[in-house]
Amino acid sequence: MKRFNQVSDILKWRERLLSQRPSKVLIVSNATCGRVKNSIKLVERFRKKFEELRLKDIRLRETGCLGYCEREPIVIVRPYGFFYPQPKVDDVDQIVEESLINGKVIEQLLMKDIKTNQYVYTEKDVPFYKKQNRILFNANFEIDPTSIDDYISIGGYESAAIALTRMSPEEIIKIIKDSGLRGRGGAGFPTGRKWEECRNAKGDIKYIVCNADEGDPGAYANRGLMEGNPHSVIEGMIIGAYAIGCIEGFIYVRTEYPLAVKLLQKAIDDCREYGLLGENILGTGFSFDISINRGAGAFVCGESTALMASIEGKAGEPRAKYIHTSQKGLWDRPTNLNNVETWANVPLIIKNGVDWFRPIGTEGSKGTKIFSLVGKVNETGLVEVPMGITLRQIIYDVGNGIKDNKKFKGIQTGGPSGGILGERHLDEPIDYDQLVRLGSMMGSGGMIVMDENTCMVDVARYYYFNFLKEESCGKCLPCREGLIQIGQILDDICKGKGDEKDLDLLFDLGELVRDASLCGLGKTAPNPLLTTLNYFRDEYLSHIRDKKCPAGVCKDLIRYSIDESTCSGCDVCKKNCPVGAIEGELKKPYRIIEDKCIKCGVCYDVCRFNSVLRT
Repeated sequence: MKRFNQVSDILKWRERLLSQRPSKVLIVSNATCGRVKNSIKLVERFRKKFEELRLKDIRLRETGCLGYCEREPIVIVRPYGFFYPQPKVDDVDQIVEESLINGKVIEQLLMKDIKTNQYVYTEKDVPFYKKQNRILFNANFEIDPTSIDDYISIGGYESAAIALTRMSPEEIIKIIKDSGLRGRGGAGFPTGRKWEECRNAKGDIKYIVCNADEGDPGAYANRGLMEGNPHSVIEGMIIGAYAIGCIEGFIYVRTEYPLAVKLLQKAIDDCREYGLLGENILGTGFSFDISINRGAGAFVCGESTALMASIEGKAGEPRAKYIHTSQKGLWDRPTNLNNVETWANVPLIIKNGVDWFRPIGTEGSKGTKIFSLVGKVNETGLVEVPMGITLRQIIYDVGNGIKDNKKFKGIQTGGPSGGILGERHLDEPIDYDQLVRLGSMMGSGGMIVMDENTCMVDVARYYYFNFLKEESCGKCLPCREGLIQIGQILDDICKGKGDEKDLDLLFDLGELVRDASLCGLGKTAPNPLLTTLNYFRDEYLSHIRDKKCPAGVCKDLIRYSIDESTCSGCDVCKKNCPVGAIEGELKKPYRIIEDKCIKCGVCYDVCRFNSVLRT
């Protein structure tokens, strides 16, 4: 059994690992996104091929998420860098025999740049990655998340060793404060200040918590880090625990992340075996250990006090923060809470220093941020970019623009409690403070892109009529009743039953819920409503005054018909109608039976001659 008793042990072990590194490596991404697209069978076939050919000096490395979810699973052949997105199991033999062994590229397996229509040969040339600054996410390419040795070989746990043996807790906290690192989980509270408050709080027993309860629809940056590099989170927590004076830590993971839980537990077990967790770490006299708690799927448990109540075995309900959790948190003891991405930044700052970290980002928001870029954008995935980048750069440079050449309409940042910004905001620099000024928030880093076919009134209705009211714990009246009332008014507007007076009422209700709610869920829940009222007011007025849905989404306000002058009678719309609401004969104009039409829009989508009209 390998066990480190001092810093030099880690350094010697790293040197040994580097000396044994193979010259050729085949990388296969095998996290949740890849597994959905058959990466497990791909890996199994690669393993079998390696056994058949007895490839001892070539390594097959299964990695976690590589960020490019649109193209998962991904195969990379090193040292050549050949980049093969979404290969089939049948391609395995050719990849191994031609690319890995003989160093020849297989052009038919390469991707093409959407803009230039040219082949992209190597990983460094992939447009999706070129515009990013992957100080956190780049390690996902270099390690197998089940291998603590892989993490050590890239410098892992050296920061923790240096912090525990050469730095005082006060020195560590000063570095984190001076770096300008802000919490990556929502409001962006300065990390160093939070650590300092918890360290200075009275109490012999203190705790730290990693919030991995990433419940925002469309957000999965924390999952990507945990599945790709769980050790970075653990190392950050070891450093934080030493600085604050904690003996025990908890990682609170949403139950919908089973692979992340499995990999985190493996990493924790390996750290215990290597002497990096448990009693007398590295012979320093400092003892610290970590446990995993699984959340029950409640969105409100992403809020700090509700999360801590859940860890204690109570109902996940928030409490008023008259006293901060840094003073009284878990079991009424001082507790420091940061999210996955925040903890993962800590080892890098300790290792590289303040002067390395501070130049990245903006004056008030330092470093990079990982965003989950999803929705109506050509290239979806996890993008790591410096704070201060514009929405236009994220959507058009990294995400390669809007799908099907449609027009950009809006983007929601920060999940269901985030605001929806429009075209006028495309050139705004994105950081914590600017998003708040615009009525939105950073949240967990979700970014949902919407095109011209999105109805902003309907989007707002979804959050209040479905998601937010269901996720409210119901403890305080403004949130419990206010969200229901907002949802009902929005539903009436979408059905053509709205009145202009409703807009003033909605605005007042939104402000009331924001100002009077107990916790962060209620206080931020009005953001989608207030931003759509401010930035897309004409769309609300169209629903109310004209009884029209400009995007053609709200079923009660649209009708479908067929233009007989352009209809070719091809029969495609009739074949695809799920309820038989289209009648006619081949090569003659067809007609929609309005009484039977359910307004699903299938006929509109499949018509190649634009003969189906939506009015």
